[in-house]
Amino acid sequence: MTVNRYLEGPFAPVHEEVTAFDLPVTGRVPDELEGRYLRIGPNPLGIEDPAAHVWAGGVGMVHGVRLRDGRAEWYRNRWVRSSGVLDALGEPPRPDSLDPAMDFAPNTHVIGHAGRTFALVEAGGLPYELGYELDTHGPCGLGATDGGFSANAHSKLDPRTGELHSLAYLPGVPFVQHIVTDANGVVTRSTDIPTGPDTPYLHDFALTQSHVVLFDTPLAYSTAALAAGTRPDVALQWFPDRGGRVGVLPRGGGPVRWIESRGVHISHTLNAYDDGAGIVVDVVCGDGPVDQTDPGGVRPALERWTIDLLAGAVRMQRLDDRPQDFPRVNETVVSLPHRYGYSAVTAHYDLPFTADPRRPDEAFTNALVKHDLLRGTSEVHGFARDAAVGEGAFAAVPGSTVEDDGYLLAYVHDPGRGAADLTVLAARDFTGPPVARIHLPVRVPLGLHGSWVPDA
Repeated sequence: MTVNRYLEGPFAPVHEEVTAFDLPVTGRVPDELEGRYLRIGPNPLGIEDPAAHVWAGGVGMVHGVRLRDGRAEWYRNRWVRSSGVLDALGEPPRPDSLDPAMDFAPNTHVIGHAGRTFALVEAGGLPYELGYELDTHGPCGLGATDGGFSANAHSKLDPRTGELHSLAYLPGVPFVQHIVTDANGVVTRSTDIPTGPDTPYLHDFALTQSHVVLFDTPLAYSTAALAAGTRPDVALQWFPDRGGRVGVLPRGGGPVRWIESRGVHISHTLNAYDDGAGIVVDVVCGDGPVDQTDPGGVRPALERWTIDLLAGAVRMQRLDDRPQDFPRVNETVVSLPHRYGYSAVTAHYDLPFTADPRRPDEAFTNALVKHDLLRGTSEVHGFARDAAVGEGAFAAVPGSTVEDDGYLLAYVHDPGRGAADLTVLAARDFTGPPVARIHLPVRVPLGLHGSWVPDA
């Protein structure tokens, strides 16, 4: 029998929705943290669903913790209720109608914007709006065009303008859209960007004050496979002869400029900024081929790509050889020059403390990293040998102008309790003990992306 590690161990889905109040805390929740830490990930309702056997294929479940006045007021986990999820749970259908091909419960990212909460997916599903307590309001038009496209999973919020920038694409359609949503949640501009017949896998992109940066890589949706009726996740293939290119689009609209680059898999971007006649992008990338059913098979590392707009060339510099992914910055510096970045170490790296590189999950490990990109140094915060930690989200101290003045929040599986802790690390004392460990009553599976959403 074939073992699917994305249905077992730290990835195994949970089967119940739980609400818990007044969570116990070791340490103290910082008073300045007032809001919700939210993270989403695939949580299949049944393994008979073929999509459940692809890590990013299961319907989404959001896990959230509400912090206020030095307390952890509640924990909730909720499935995002698409029509299929409502039916599987035996709940009444929604009164609205939606093309079943677009009605998928988002599982990739959860963000706050314009006082609202949105769950995001890409390549064929619409954003869903959630309530403050994670109930599902339904599909919504955030970043969606009249053509029914979906905002990609990594929308970027400009901290200066309050604009949310998104990419939207649909497998088999030969263009992608750059969509701008204003601070009030209204779509104000949409720009079509031709991409060619095999739609590139555009999971992430980069934003500067002047440009939008796209990555066209060998990973793309086969038009031939889609025309034959193949599911999009299966039609996503590695084309070794396709090469790579970087697309540079003026933020205000206009034609995209494509510049040749290395043909590698782009996992995620850390941040980007304008630098004179060029653009600096810090990006996590890895050599192919890529099998999307097994993202842990890639050994991504952190690189700096400098795009010379005058010469039409891309210069690439390795910043850290340590395999890692899920890079994040203090979101007050998105699209601006940054000094610090944070990422999750993958289990391919033989860590210098208690981690075991032979761990069975091999997609995440028990460590987070803080990069000082000015000094070229890094610090590692390691957890228990059998712990499992994914992405950490940065929560900035309100009003502070110091880039690393804040906290990194992440769910960490506590093997001793068989449940998860929401761990709060002080970014300026990264290797020190956690400021707080908020003890949840249940396990939180390893998932995808999340956000610290402060209360207004």
